Amino acid sequence: MALFRRGGKDSAADDVVDVEVAPQEAAAASPSAGSSRSTGPWDAEEVTDDIPRVDLGAIRLPGLPGMELRMEIDKSTNVVSAASVLLDGSSLQVQAFAAPRTEGIWDEIRGEIAESVTAQGGSVDEVPGPFGRELLARLPVRTPEGRSGHRPARFIGTDGPRWFLRGVITGKGAVEPAAAEALEQLYARIVVVRGTEARPPRDLLALRLPGPAQAPAAAPAQETPSFDPLTRGPEITEIR
Repeated sequence: MALFRRGGKDSAADDVVDVEVAPQEAAAASPSAGSSRSTGPWDAEEVTDDIPRVDLGAIRLPGLPGMELRMEIDKSTNVVSAASVLLDGSSLQVQAFAAPRTEGIWDEIRGEIAESVTAQGGSVDEVPGPFGRELLARLPVRTPEGRSGHRPARFIGTDGPRWFLRGVITGKGAVEPAAAEALEQLYARIVVVRGTEARPPRDLLALRLPGPAQAPAAAPAQETPSFDPLTRGPEITEIR
């Protein structure tokens, strides 16, 4: 499922690089229900706190004790396409995109995601969440035994000044509110660095690996690739 209908079946799969992030114990409150951006995520021009964050380019990401950070790399371009945080059986994938100056795009994108999931045999419910309207989806998957099944996922989104931040929560956090709380707090403390250059709406804002880590060399795909934000390609692990 292509979130923004970019790419297709001929697009190369992503690699994943594991990196280490120093945890921080910021005692931020959980985002209030019904809020859009009153408690975050934030634009770079709005930040006044001193919370340590990892500079990933367009996204500055806070750390949490015990979290694992994975940077997903598009093998066709060797460009970092997304950042994923894994914590206690849950994961949060985040991407930042350019958006129009005058209006948000999350309302439109929710409809596109719902249409795509439904067309593939899944189901979607639009529900209120801590960051406004979100989607609770049951994505069709194939089990190792070849049986059909479904995987729950929460699609959350935030419209900022000329940017849009999209998050996907999977694992326990997609169905258990208590398991999602830490990742929701992390999402709320993300800072988006949009930049001043002109970009077309929905253009992916560039991410980069933190520190001295380098992107792995692209390798030939072994299976039909996909730009599905919930489907990982071959994983390349860097131990630091």
